[in-house]
Amino acid sequence: MEEDNSFFEKERDRLTAEITSGFEELLSSSNNLNRKLEEVLGMTREYETIAALWQSFHELMRGHHDEDDVSGEAEPHGLPGTGGHVLAASKSGNGGAEQRQQES
Repeated sequence: MEEDNSFFEKERDRLTAEITSGFEELLSSSNNLNRKLEEVLGMTREYETIAALWQSFHELMRGHHDEDDVSGEAEPHGLPGTGGHVLAASKSGNGGAEQRQQES
């Protein structure tokens, strides 16, 4: 009977050690997962800050663009390097010929 007890106690101790090892591994994995989640949340906070900055820039530029449209001036729009981009347009539309005539 004593052999059965010793076998039972040995098996119980072995299983207890195995369960303890499993819990330690689970705790380690949980801590690792927690660190990774904190990193991800930190990155999303950084991206939110950058996104808010770009959003305010976009709203500022859109407001500036809307003000140009409301003023009624038809300015040619285009992209630099495509030939459609105008740096400065004269108000008279004749390229300054009127001013040259007045000077003569």
